[in-house]
Amino acid sequence: MGFCYQKSFFKPTLPIDEAGFYALVRDKEWNDTIDKFRQTGDQALKRRLPAFIFQATFDITTSPKGITDHWRKQAATRLTGLVVIDVDHVESEELRLKSEEFAAADFTQKAKELGILLIYITPSGHGLKIVFKADAEKGNLIDNQHAMAKVLGVEVDESCKDASRMSFMCKESDILYIDKELFTYENTEFAQKYNETYRAGKSQATLKVESGECRVESQSKVNSAADGGDTENSELTTDSKLSTINSELKYHGIPYQKIVEAWIGDKKVEPGDRHRTSLILADHLRYITDNDPELIEQILRQTPFVKEIIEERNEDVKTTVRSAQGYDFLKGIPKRMQEAIEKTQNSKPCVCGGNSTFPSGEVGRGVSIDSQLEMWGNQIEALFPQYPILQDICKGLKRNQYPAALFVAGGFMMTLMTRCSYRFYHRPEEVRRLNNSTLIIGDPASGKSFATRLYKLLAAPIMEADQEGKDAINAYRELMRTKGANKDKPQKPKVVIRVHPARTSNAQFIQDMVNAVEEVDGEKMHLHMLTFDTELDNTVTVQKGGAWIDKLALELKAFHNEEDGQSYSNLDSVLQDFNVYWNYIYTGTPIALRKKVNDQNFGSGLATRLTCIPLPATKFRMLSRESTVDYESDKRLKDWAYKLDRMKGELPLQKIVDELYEWTARRMADAEENESDAEEMLLKRCAYHGLNFSAPFIVMRHWDKMHQDGQYWCGTFETDDVDWQLAELIVNIQYACQRHYFGKMAETYFQNKDMQASVNVQRHQKTYEAFSLLPEEFTVEDVMRCFKLNNLPAAHMRIGRLMKDHLIDKLSEVKDGKVYKAIYRKTEIVML
Repeated sequence: MGFCYQKSFFKPTLPIDEAGFYALVRDKEWNDTIDKFRQTGDQALKRRLPAFIFQATFDITTSPKGITDHWRKQAATRLTGLVVIDVDHVESEELRLKSEEFAAADFTQKAKELGILLIYITPSGHGLKIVFKADAEKGNLIDNQHAMAKVLGVEVDESCKDASRMSFMCKESDILYIDKELFTYENTEFAQKYNETYRAGKSQATLKVESGECRVESQSKVNSAADGGDTENSELTTDSKLSTINSELKYHGIPYQKIVEAWIGDKKVEPGDRHRTSLILADHLRYITDNDPELIEQILRQTPFVKEIIEERNEDVKTTVRSAQGYDFLKGIPKRMQEAIEKTQNSKPCVCGGNSTFPSGEVGRGVSIDSQLEMWGNQIEALFPQYPILQDICKGLKRNQYPAALFVAGGFMMTLMTRCSYRFYHRPEEVRRLNNSTLIIGDPASGKSFATRLYKLLAAPIMEADQEGKDAINAYRELMRTKGANKDKPQKPKVVIRVHPARTSNAQFIQDMVNAVEEVDGEKMHLHMLTFDTELDNTVTVQKGGAWIDKLALELKAFHNEEDGQSYSNLDSVLQDFNVYWNYIYTGTPIALRKKVNDQNFGSGLATRLTCIPLPATKFRMLSRESTVDYESDKRLKDWAYKLDRMKGELPLQKIVDELYEWTARRMADAEENESDAEEMLLKRCAYHGLNFSAPFIVMRHWDKMHQDGQYWCGTFETDDVDWQLAELIVNIQYACQRHYFGKMAETYFQNKDMQASVNVQRHQKTYEAFSLLPEEFTVEDVMRCFKLNNLPAAHMRIGRLMKDHLIDKLSEVKDGKVYKAIYRKTEIVML
C-alpha cells in the first residue's frame, strides 16, 4: 500500500515508492531550501517543501474549485497503519547523542522489536520524526503515539493526532534510521477498525495516560467530549473552560465579535474552506489583539464556522493559533482586517500610530510607519542567530527601536572600516568608500540615548587614536599663549584628529580632514572624519551663524566624497582643494529635521543622501528593568570595534551589488509606470545605503575568512542569501523612510517645478491601482486586464517582477484543454 506525499500545500496527494522517496530527499534544490531555512528561520521556506503523509492515503474527492483528485482530507482517509511521533525542541547535543544511539548496531534489533521504520531530523534541525507500525490493540493513532512515547521517554506533540497530518521532507543526510519495510507496510486490521472514526473527524485519544499507566475510556464518553460534554481529557478540559468572548474586550472601542462578523462578511464559509479560513483569521487577529494567543483562541472558538468544525471533528484550535503564530510578521494590519474595522465604525481605521509633527508620506498600501517599525524589528530579531552582534546592539531596546539601533551601529562601524572600499554598478571603474549621513528622529525622551552608548563603545578606537593629536595641539596652544610677541613661535604640529563635535570651525575641520592621511598597501588614503551629536537642533543652530561656519556644502559632498576647496585670505585657511570624507550621526526631533530639510531647501539633494530612521513614541511602555549590568555585551561591541578599525582592502560585495541593481530596477519600473519623478528621485541613492550599512555586518559574519596582513585584517569571501537578506532589509527600510519623511516634499518639488514651467501633469499611482484590482487568486489574463497590457510577454514580465518581490505566489497549474494555465495568489507582503 505505502504512503503518499504532497508536492506543495495546495497540490493533491500522490503515491510515493522507495525510488521516489530517495529522489526527493536527495534533491539538491530541496536540500538547499532546508539549509536556508535553518540559517534564516524563515517559515515561508519550510512551507515550500514537499511533505510526506505517512499515516494515511486519500480517496478521490472534489476541491472547492471543482478539481477532482486525491486531496488531503480527513473525510477521505484510508489509514496505512503507520504512526508518526513528532518530537520538538531537541537540543543539538541531545540530537548528536541520539544520532549515535540510532546508528549503533544493537539499535536495529531494538527498532524491529518496537516496529520503528524511520527516524529523521526535521527541517528545523531541532526536532525528530519517528515513524512506526500501529498496534490496533493499543488504540488509535494518538493512543499508539502515547504508548511509543512512554517506551522511548519522549513527549508527544498532540497536533499529530489527525490521520491527515503531513510531515515536511528531510535531507537524506538527516535520516538516522530507515527500514525498507516502510515502503510496503500495510495494516488492514488497523484500517478497518479506525477508518470510519477518522472519516467522521474523531481523532481524539481512546486511552488516557495517567500516572504512567494507560486505561481505556469508553468511546461514547470520548464522543460526548467532542460534542461539548464533560471529559477528563486534559486538553478538552482546558478548552471547555473558555467561555464566550467577553463583550468588554474591544479593539479601539469595537467589540472583537463585531470585527470578526465584518471580517467574515455575508458569504458562508463552506466545508473544505473552514480550516484554511480559521488559519487566516488567526493570523489577522494577531494585529489587533497584541498577538495574544489565548485571546485569539478564545475569539476563534466563538466564531460560527470554527464552532462547526469543533463539533464535527473536535478541531484542534490551539494548534491552528500556534501555526499562525509562526507566520512572518511582514505587514501592518492586513487589508481585509482593516476593511472589517472600517465597516464596524463607518470610517477608515486609524493606523497612523499617532500624530507626527513632521509631514509624512505613505509607507506602502496604507501601512503606518509604526507598523513597519515593528515588522522590521521582528526581521532584525530573526537575524540574531546569523549576526549575533545585533543582539548586543539592540540590548535593552524595544523591538520597534531595533531599526534605529541597526543604522546607528552600522554608521559607526563603517567609519571604523574607513580603509575599505568597494565598486558599485554605477561607474564600476570608480573605487568607492563607506559613507553615511544618519539622523535618528524621535520625540523628546523617546530613548535616543542608546546612540550615546553605541558611540562610546564603537567609536572608542578612533577616540583613543585622536587623543595623541589632541594632546599635541593643546600643548602647542599653551606654548603660543606663554611665548612673547618677539620670541620664536613654535611650529604647529601636524596631527590626525578625526572625531569632531558639531561646534567645530570649518578651517579646523578642513585642515584636520586634509591631515588625516594614512598609507595603506602603498597608497595614501584619507580617513573619514566622524561627528556625533545627540541634539540635531543644536547642530543646526551652531552651523547657521553665517556662510563661514555653515557646513551644508560639506554635508552634501560627503556622501559621494565629492571634491571641494577653499580660498580665503585669512592665515588659518590654507589655499587647497580636497575631497570630503565625513560620516556624521545625529539624533533629534521631528521639528529639528523640519529645520534641516524643508520645502524651501529640498532641491539641494540632501534628503536622498540622509538616512533618516524614526524612533517611535514609547506609548507609556517602560523598558524592562535590568537587574545586572551586562558587561560582556559591551566588551563584545568594543572588541569588534578594534577589529573593524584594522580592516583594509576592497570588499568582495559584487553579488550584493548585483542584487541591489535588480532591486532598484524593479522599483524604477514601478516609478516609470506611476509617472512619478518623486519616486525616482527618492529611489536613486537607496542602493548605496543598502550596501554601506550592511557591509560591516557581512564582514563580521565572514570573519573566519579574514587574515592579518601586518597590522591590518583583510580577506576574501563569498556573500550568500543570508547576507542579501540583511542588505535587502536595509534598503527596504531606507526607501520606506525616504517616502515617509520626504515623499510629500518630493511631490511638491516636482509639482512646483511643473507649475513654474507652465506644465500641468496629472499623476496616477497606476502600479498600486492595477495591483489592487487583481483578485486574490488570478491568472495571466487578469494581469493583462488589470495592468492594461496588450500582449502575453509583457504580462509575464510583470508577473516575474511581482514574484521576485514576493508580492505573489504561484499556486498551481490547471489543465485547460491542451494548455496548462498557471494560477497565482497575492501574498500579504506590503507593496513598496
